[in-house]
Amino acid sequence: MEQPHRYPVIFNPKARSQKGAKVLRFFMKHANRFAVFPTTRAGEASVLAARFAAEGEPVVIAAGGDGTLNEVVSGLAGSKTLLGVLPAGTMNVFAREMGIPFHSLEEAFQVIERGFVQDVDLFAANGAPFVQMAGVGFDAMVIEETTWESKKKLGPLAYLLAGFKLLGEDPPKLEVVCADGRREEGVAILAGNGSLYGGQFKFFRNANNHDSKLDVLVYKEAGYKLVIDSLRGLACGGIDLMESTSYFQTESFTVKADRDVPVQVDGELIGRFPEVHFKETNHRLRVLAPEEPLIGNFSDMLKSFLHWPRPAVEFQTNRSQ
Repeated sequence: MEQPHRYPVIFNPKARSQKGAKVLRFFMKHANRFAVFPTTRAGEASVLAARFAAEGEPVVIAAGGDGTLNEVVSGLAGSKTLLGVLPAGTMNVFAREMGIPFHSLEEAFQVIERGFVQDVDLFAANGAPFVQMAGVGFDAMVIEETTWESKKKLGPLAYLLAGFKLLGEDPPKLEVVCADGRREEGVAILAGNGSLYGGQFKFFRNANNHDSKLDVLVYKEAGYKLVIDSLRGLACGGIDLMESTSYFQTESFTVKADRDVPVQVDGELIGRFPEVHFKETNHRLRVLAPEEPLIGNFSDMLKSFLHWPRPAVEFQTNRSQ
């Protein structure tokens, strides 16, 4: 009897390590379906994904958090290989955006097995690909400040605590220059390919991840004003409704800073730069996802953010093609 094809799974054992035993039990249960490749260092997931794509694998699965997924996406960029997602990280923002079940590995695997494909835009910041969101300034500083040990102990709350520590910092002066000539000034910049940021917080209410545009949110004020207006905006239906922010869509833009500022893509720090260029890549990412993604409401967002850690397919195409 012919055995089914085993999916190559790129697995980060450190991603939300509290789930480690659960993930390993899941792999053992489906041992005949997975060939698991654990990563041991930064960048390894990207190398593995690129290798599998070059070998002609039809599907590569990322099992971990948004950082692991970002590396796998970088490795698959430009190939015909499909991305499967088994959410096992702290936030799993992209999985939530795509409607992939993030509380059940079994249900997430069923999405992969069903084989429905969604095409999504793939952008880059200074050449670093991202599929969900990116940030310049404050939020990247929070990621820079948050240790792996604190994420292990506190989950999403680790970012909140790091953020409060940084509220008194002197913010950078940032200028945004768009391809159409539009200019904006601020202290922090967020760019969304999808609508969600930091879990199920809908920061970019007009975002569409197959329209070849980024939704850009420019914060004019730093400190507690930034945090308070973000919360008020979420409660009122849009952060862009606050006077201290500016919100627009663009195909590409550049951020110029008065100093080297930290930059993150999909929740992963890529370094500090005095200038950051955002533009769409020449490739789209093909993702195995539900046909009709569902995004939760504001109460679900808060519940998610405050959640403490707990001890060969026939492929279809999306209708937009």
